[in-house]
Amino acid sequence: MESAAGAGQLLAISDLHITYPENRALVEDMRPASDQDWLIVAGDVADTVADIRWALEKLAGRFRKVLWAPGNHELWTHPKDPVALRGVARYEHLVELCRDLGVVTPEDPYPVWRGPGGPVAVAPLFLLYDYSFLPSGCATKAEGLAYAHSTGIVCNDEYLLHPDPYPTRDDWCRARVAETERRLAALPADLPVVPVNHYPLHRHPTEVLWYPEFAMWCGTELTADWHRRFPVATMVYGHLHIPRTTWHDGVRFEEVSVGYPREWRKRPEPPGRLRRILPMEVETGDRGAAPGVGRGRGGAR
Repeated sequence: MESAAGAGQLLAISDLHITYPENRALVEDMRPASDQDWLIVAGDVADTVADIRWALEKLAGRFRKVLWAPGNHELWTHPKDPVALRGVARYEHLVELCRDLGVVTPEDPYPVWRGPGGPVAVAPLFLLYDYSFLPSGCATKAEGLAYAHSTGIVCNDEYLLHPDPYPTRDDWCRARVAETERRLAALPADLPVVPVNHYPLHRHPTEVLWYPEFAMWCGTELTADWHRRFPVATMVYGHLHIPRTTWHDGVRFEEVSVGYPREWRKRPEPPGRLRRILPMEVETGDRGAAPGVGRGRGGAR
């Protein structure tokens, strides 16, 4: 495993969505505080390969190390993207793009942060979701999807995120979970780990969603005990566009997203602030930065 020594900070951000000019400007201005800083990018950089490359190349040129976990937007086969790859082929293309830039991906050995607060393994993950975060009163995926369609809250993944060659997104999710579980179990038992996934490992962060049915596209119950099974120091995620700190079973969960301009303009603190994961910031209680996560008819997330 690669390691780093010295000072610096382990920082995190997600959901940059640089298709929006205001968000692209935020990335233009992102800088480390020292030449020892690492940056976690927890998915949803952009919708097209060209924009993903632009942002990650920009950040990789500034930070000592950049680590990337894919979000659903990177995996979309968007009609505006000339790269028409689907499913696993698209993901593998993005992994190679990252490797060209020196960016750590879920397919690479997990590097060890040895700066303040370390040593900890920093583990970018790619797990997807399997529709097991069901709406109240629904017992199956089919019932959950039928209910979501009746409310108009349906994630665009249903139309743009293809699981090829897997039959379904949930099949792809289960395969990713099994492989990732094996890799995490192989880490030294006494080495803390910072799992980085676009979606939370546990369902509790979705409890504040304005539209609870959207939780189906936010993770899997297969990872519900991972924060207890593995020596998790902090769980880093995005996707919900509700940046905040929560604690569950004594484990810290950090949602580190920027979100869309219409969301971050409502928040009191400046947008695009890099969240410090290590050394740990002193926090009291549950820090919330947005009242909820409405997505309008059709679901844009």
